[in-house]
Formats: sequence, structure tokens, C-alpha cells
Amino acid sequence: MKKRGKGNKTPQVIDLEEGRLLLAVRKGYRNWESRFKEEFGLETKLSQISFKTLSFLAQGKDKGTFYLYDLIMNLQGLGSGFEFNELSPKKKMAIIDQYLFMLDLIRFECMKRLGWLTSYPGEDFTLVELIKGFDRLAPSLQAKVPVLSQDHAAYEQYSTMNTYDKEGFVRKLIPEVLKEIQDYSTTL
Repeated sequence: MKKRGKGNKTPQVIDLEEGRLLLAVRKGYRNWESRFKEEFGLETKLSQISFKTLSFLAQGKDKGTFYLYDLIMNLQGLGSGFEFNELSPKKKMAIIDQYLFMLDLIRFECMKRLGWLTSYPGEDFTLVELIKGFDRLAPSLQAKVPVLSQDHAAYEQYSTMNTYDKEGFVRKLIPEVLKEIQDYSTTL
């Protein structure tokens, strides 16, 4: 058998669309990997990201916002996060919508890690699926409510609420979770 290139590897056939996606993923996570010193890829879910990184992103401050914009824009083929201000108003709004959606999910993941939630809509999807499939996935995921843990001090109150009030209740926990995780985000 003849050797083929380095390491005796058989050439792989990659679908053109898949190749484009893999390139966008590599570009999208490039700044993340240098900043957070973690590995990210096509299959990365929020549950696989360190609490330190999630805490930083969950704060929703300038630098954290940039990293989410950068990932979203690269995956959507709109350039890097540095080019956000050059986008048309319509494209800016689309990026902001996706950013707010992802920010909610990141905060829900933080709440889950703290034991405040047992589950939240979207946790089973990869970041790439959530961003690339935003128009299809977001409406149904946003219509569902995160499930407060039975161990949470306010669970009894939560359990008697209707769906609309439950969502509002969980959202009112966001400032509290941001305060709780602030120490983790400043150590990055």
C-alpha cells in the first residue's frame, strides 16, 4: 500500500457546505480560544464550556458582547465582530436578536450550574445549531420556560404560577445570578 501524504492518511471527501461551515466555526471560535484558553468546535454545547467563561459572557458587558457578536457574525457569514458597526441596520438588529437569545441561554446555563434550574429550553443544542438555526429554533425555544429546581428557596411560589408568570419569575432571577457569578467573570 502506498503512503498518501503525511501520516499515511486516506484523503477525506468533505461536502462543500460542511467545509464552509467548518471554516466559519474555526473563524468564529478563533478569538474565543485565544481569550478563554479552551477548545471549542462544531459540537460545543453550553454545558461543555467552563463556568468561568460562561460567567464572563453572561455579564453582557462590552468584551463579552464582542465575543458573542464575533461568533454569531462569523457563523452567519457576516465577517468578524469587529465589523459589527459596519453592518446595515437590519443586519445589526438580526445580530442583536441572536445575541440576546444566546445571552439568555448562557445565563440559564449559569443558573443550572448553581442548582437554580433543573433544565432550560435549548440546552441540548450546540452553539452552532442555535446560531445557524436561529430563525427556526428561537421561536419555539423562547415559548418554553426554564424549570426552576425544587431545591430553590422560591420553588413553592414558582410551582403555583402560570406559564407566563413562571417566565417572568425566572427572568427576575437574572440580576441575582449576575451578582452571584460576578467573581468568576472577573478572574478571566
